[in-house]
Amino acid sequence: MKALIIGAAGFVGGYLASELSERGYAVSVTKLRSESYNGIAERVYDADITIPGEIAGVMLDATPDAVFHLAAQSSVKVSWKKPALTVDVNIKGTTEVLEACREMKEAGRPARILLIGSAEEYGKVRPQDCPIKEETVCVPANIYALSKLTQNHLGRLYNEVYGLDTVSVRAFNHTGPGQSSSFVLPDFCYQVSEIEKGRREAVISVGNLDAMRDFTDVRDIVRAYSALAEKGRAGETYNVGSGRALKISEVLCAVLEEARVPIKVVKDPARMRPSDVPLQVADISKLQSETGWSPRIELRQTVRDTLNAYRALG
Repeated sequence: MKALIIGAAGFVGGYLASELSERGYAVSVTKLRSESYNGIAERVYDADITIPGEIAGVMLDATPDAVFHLAAQSSVKVSWKKPALTVDVNIKGTTEVLEACREMKEAGRPARILLIGSAEEYGKVRPQDCPIKEETVCVPANIYALSKLTQNHLGRLYNEVYGLDTVSVRAFNHTGPGQSSSFVLPDFCYQVSEIEKGRREAVISVGNLDAMRDFTDVRDIVRAYSALAEKGRAGETYNVGSGRALKISEVLCAVLEEARVPIKVVKDPARMRPSDVPLQVADISKLQSETGWSPRIELRQTVRDTLNAYRALG
């Protein structure tokens, strides 16, 4: 079996390539020409999904059995500043991927396509409507979320009209070693590592600690993706998360318990943003019942591994 990961240079790509390789796939990946990729791969292609026909050429050469579409403009903040870029990458780019898969199917080389979306698609879900089911009406609250919901609809449309073997994912918060410190858990770990190295005062700056989110280790996330590639139903959407909500304060406590020095917590007004969504947690019963997948890695292990990764940096 051959797998193609589109957009493998991001946080998830290397983990997914390792997981697929362990499952026996021959893995090829794409990246932008400006990016580097150091993970597992038999072939590394330079490809931009916003350039018409470019990903189709990669598909013809790689002839994958399974395609994992990770390429995206994935920042909510950037989506407000650069809406056209977000549309180009997440909507037009996805259309290029789906068209390439359609051409492959017509040439007698059909592939399963896993389209990676986001829990942001659901928008402002009320706490009483949690855990969030796949049938929950999506009311996206930002341009990124709207673009990902459009990707979801495109996947279903291409399944219904052209018979493409599409499976869509709505991934909730995932984290782990190697993630940017612009995300909450790596941010806490980065600050602690800098304190331990004597590079800053023994004070950790935090924002809103009351919001509750569904956190999953990236290594569990990629197991779910590979399970869906093998067992998911065509045309369907699946939540991927832990199914458990944690307060940001619980995440902070887990990080501080791993710290090697006493650290004071200070709330930073610049980091304080009122939470429009106080609670967000996934109903993962559909994923579990159809694939047998369950998360394995506890928060404590994720924290320890992420903190150690920052400690190892110079």
